Amino acid sequence: MNLLISNIRLLVNTRNGQAALRGAALADLPTLENAYLIVEGGQIAGFGPMDELKLPPSAFTNHIDATGRLVLPSWVDSHTHLVFAGSRENEFVDKIRGLSYADIAAKGGGILNSARLLNETSEDELFRQSWQRLQEVMRSGTGALEIKSGYGLTVEGELKMLRVIRRLREKSGVPIRATFLGAHSFPAEYRDDREGYIRLITDEMLPRIASEQLADYIDVFCEENFFTPEQTERICRAGRAWGLKPRLHANQLAVSGGVETGVRLGALSVDHLESMDEQAVQSLAGSATIGTLLPTAAFFLRMPFQPARRLIDAGCAIALASDYNPGSSPSGNMNLVVAMSCIAMRLLPEEAINAATLNAACALEWGAELGSISTGKKANLVITRPMPSLAYLPYAFGSNPIEKVLLGGDLL
Repeated sequence: MNLLISNIRLLVNTRNGQAALRGAALADLPTLENAYLIVEGGQIAGFGPMDELKLPPSAFTNHIDATGRLVLPSWVDSHTHLVFAGSRENEFVDKIRGLSYADIAAKGGGILNSARLLNETSEDELFRQSWQRLQEVMRSGTGALEIKSGYGLTVEGELKMLRVIRRLREKSGVPIRATFLGAHSFPAEYRDDREGYIRLITDEMLPRIASEQLADYIDVFCEENFFTPEQTERICRAGRAWGLKPRLHANQLAVSGGVETGVRLGALSVDHLESMDEQAVQSLAGSATIGTLLPTAAFFLRMPFQPARRLIDAGCAIALASDYNPGSSPSGNMNLVVAMSCIAMRLLPEEAINAATLNAACALEWGAELGSISTGKKANLVITRPMPSLAYLPYAFGSNPIEKVLLGGDLL
């Protein structure tokens, strides 16, 4: 079975690269006008200018005429908490009334609220809710993603989340990485015994997770009033002993030392980065670690946006992700993430698209399979509605730009 997409107004991110783009290179977005693309066996089999297409459309099993449209690699959302129970709109109202993220957490809200809801919800019901969210983000153009645990905060709760993530991957066929985030917060019963909870993570959770092969990565919320850099390093090293590579929540609420800790650990990514001093910027710039920016979280919490231009100018590799979660970013719409990055963080459209495709794929070790238009990569693609230019994609931020989504060359 094969597919031809013809008359593409602009074929976007036509590169063979497999490594993350850094600094000024992030603005280099190769494109091809009036193009075709061929899919065979779920992979990109070829592409080029229309005047070089050697076979007529009738020679293909399926044909899509993309006149006036853009074709891009699908979005890769490299930081989500898509598996959660219920919602937290009451806290949303509390924020409107003036309470801070820390205030809400201090009175038992925030992560602990989600943990209570999750532990009261059956695995099947949690899967049902999460499946609906996954379908929604796929329809908006996300073709690969990472999903974290971290709302269980008990052995069984964390295992339940990771099993749901595995079920989502198996049923959907979408590339999904699973991250163990047991170190998301300290449960109320361990408020005065933080070492006891860390031992629960290292001595009980990690062996169970490894025995069932439920996770690819380990993450820690390295922030003031959560996990210190020293605790973060201990937990990540324990995870690495079980085969889980580190990626960190870092420098969201304050300059926490999380970036430097992540770099020292060789983390694949350090994520959030709303609070960055010069030492953190230079540490990231001098490393192979990717800085993942989550602008919709900053927007929802009314925090300063991440200093994207400063990071790019310093030579950092950055990615974009949604942080889809019930408390600080209840949206997995990567089209909005890309638009907000241009509007609020002054990324060029080319930079934002690279950060949400190839660099995000690299943050999940998928640079060889996803994130660009390259022969042999997975045919996870989005076809936009007719639009006049590439810049129109983030410019028209209130419109749905996606007309069709293909996963492995198959239409959703």
